[in-house]
Amino acid sequence: MIRSRSIRAPLALLAALASACAGGSDAPVADLVLTNGKVVTVDDARPEAEAIAVAGDRIVAVGTVAEIEAYIGESTTVIDLGGKLAIPGFIEGHGHFMGLGRAKMILDLTRARSWEEIVAMVAEAAKAAGPGEWILGRGWHQEKWDHVPADAVDGVPVHRSLSAVSPNNPVYLMHASGHAAFANAKALELAGITRATRDPAGGTIVRDARGEPTGLLREKAQGLVDAAIAEAESRSTEEATAQMRRMVELAGEDLLSKGVTSFHDAGTSFATVDFYERLAQEGALPVRLYVMVRASNDELAEKLPRYRKIGVGGGYLTVRSIKRQIDGALGPHGAWLLEPYADLPTTSGLALEPPEDIARTAELAMQHGYQLNTHAIGDRANREVLDIYERLLRSAPKGADPRWRIEHAQHVDPADVARFAELGVIASMQGIHATSDGPWVAKRLGEERARKTSYLWRAFTDAGVVVTNGTDVPVEDVDPIASYYATVSRRLNDGSVFLPEQRLSRLEALKTYTINNAYAAFEEEEKGSLTPGKLADIVVLSKDILTVPEEEIPTARVIYTIIGGKVKYRAEEAEP
Repeated sequence: MIRSRSIRAPLALLAALASACAGGSDAPVADLVLTNGKVVTVDDARPEAEAIAVAGDRIVAVGTVAEIEAYIGESTTVIDLGGKLAIPGFIEGHGHFMGLGRAKMILDLTRARSWEEIVAMVAEAAKAAGPGEWILGRGWHQEKWDHVPADAVDGVPVHRSLSAVSPNNPVYLMHASGHAAFANAKALELAGITRATRDPAGGTIVRDARGEPTGLLREKAQGLVDAAIAEAESRSTEEATAQMRRMVELAGEDLLSKGVTSFHDAGTSFATVDFYERLAQEGALPVRLYVMVRASNDELAEKLPRYRKIGVGGGYLTVRSIKRQIDGALGPHGAWLLEPYADLPTTSGLALEPPEDIARTAELAMQHGYQLNTHAIGDRANREVLDIYERLLRSAPKGADPRWRIEHAQHVDPADVARFAELGVIASMQGIHATSDGPWVAKRLGEERARKTSYLWRAFTDAGVVVTNGTDVPVEDVDPIASYYATVSRRLNDGSVFLPEQRLSRLEALKTYTINNAYAAFEEEEKGSLTPGKLADIVVLSKDILTVPEEEIPTARVIYTIIGGKVKYRAEEAEP
C-alpha cells in the first residue's frame, strides 16, 4: 500500500551549516541580512526567529537579532524589517504562466457585473480596432453578473447584441474558467460554425431553440475558433518571440509584486519549454518555473527522455511532470459528475480525454520517471483518475516516489478521500476557487451533494493527504494572500461562510503555499521553508497573516520579494 509521506525539513541540510547557525566567530560574512522581524520558517526544527542571513543564493542562518549580527560585515546589505513578517516565498501550485502574460494584453472581463458591461467594453475596443482585427478578452462569469438577459440559453446570452457592436471585427471572449468561450457572429463565420456544424468530441456548440449557434462554445468546441485565431495571428518567428518575451515580462511583474517566487506551470508545449530554457540560460526568467508538459502520447513517447530538466539556470527551470485533463469545469457544466447536474439534468458533464488515453500517459510517465498531474474537477472525473493511478502505482517498483497529483480535486466523493492518502496522490487545489464558486456550487449540485463533495480541504488534510494551494491564474488573480484568506476563512463576499467545516488553520494554509508545494515538485530540500542550506526565496509582508484579526488578512501587502538572495520587488513603503 502506498501512503502519503510526511514533509520534514531535510536533516542533511540542517546539519550542513550547523556551526554557522550557532553564530560563532567562524560565521561567514552574509551578502544580505534581514533583521528585527518576525520570521516564520515553516521548519519544525526552529519555527520562529528574528533574523535571516543569506550568502550567495542560500540561507546560511536563521536566529535572533544578536545571533545574526555575527554575519554582518562591511559588504552586507542589511534590511531592518521593523517587526514585519518574513516567510518562505509563495509557490503558485497551479497556474498558467504564459496565460497570465497574455491576459495582461487583452480585455480584462473579470470585474464585469453584467452582459451589458461586456458589450460596452467590446464596443469601445471595436472603435479602436482596424477592420477584421480580432478583439480578445477573458474573465467573464455569468454567475457573477447582477442579471442575465431574458433571451439567455443555458444561463448565457446569445450573440446578437455583441455582434451588433462589432459587425466587422471577430470577437472571442474566454470564460473565467477557460473551459468555455463566447464568439460573435463574425468569429463564428470565420471559424465555419453554422447550424449544420456538428459538436466536436468533448465539446458543445450551444444552440438556441431554432438550432442556431448562440455564440457559447464549451470545452473542445473552442478549438474551432482557436484555429481561426491562429491563422489570423500568424507572424514571423521574430515577432512571435518578441510577443512571448513581453508576456513573460508582464507575468513576472505581477507575480513578483504579489510575493510569488516559484510557479507550477500547468500544461505547456515542448516548444514553450524550449523557449523557457533559452530564457533560463539567459537569466531572463523572472521567477522559478516547475513545468508540466502537455502533448499527445506519441509526442510524449518521442520526447520525454530528452526533456527532463532539473534546476536549469541556477534553479529557475525544472521539467519532470506531465499534464492531462479528464474533464471540464463546474461553471460551464463541463465537470464530469457521478450524477446529473441539479440545474441541467440533461447532462453529467463532459469527459474531455478518454480514460484509456490517460492510462497510456500514465504508463509513459512511469516508464520515464515523470510525475503525472491530471486535471479532474467532478466526482466522476476524480474517481476515474484514481482508478487509472491505482493500477499503475500499485505495480510501481519498490521504493518509487512518483508523487502523482490530481489538479483541482474540487468535487470528490467522500469514499475517495482515503484513496488519495492510500495511493500517495497529492490534491493540488486552489483555495480561492472555493469562495469564488461558493455562491453557485449548490445551484449546480444541490445543497447536500455540495456539502458532501465540495472543496474538502479539511477532510483531505485530516486523512493525511498532501494538499497544495494556488490560483489557476488567469482563472483567478494570482494573489496568494487572497487564496490564503479563502483557505482559512471560506468567507464569501456577502459575509457568509461556505462550508466552514472544511477550513484550515493559518499555519496549515501557509504550508499549502510553501513546503507542500515544494514537496509536490520534489523540491522540499531546496525551498518551501526558511532553513539553512535552502534557496533564499523570501517574502516580507506588511502584516502578520498568522495572528492579525481574520478580516485584516486581505489587507496585508507584499513589502519585499526576494529570490536567491536578490531583492526582485520592493514596495514603495519599503526601507531604502
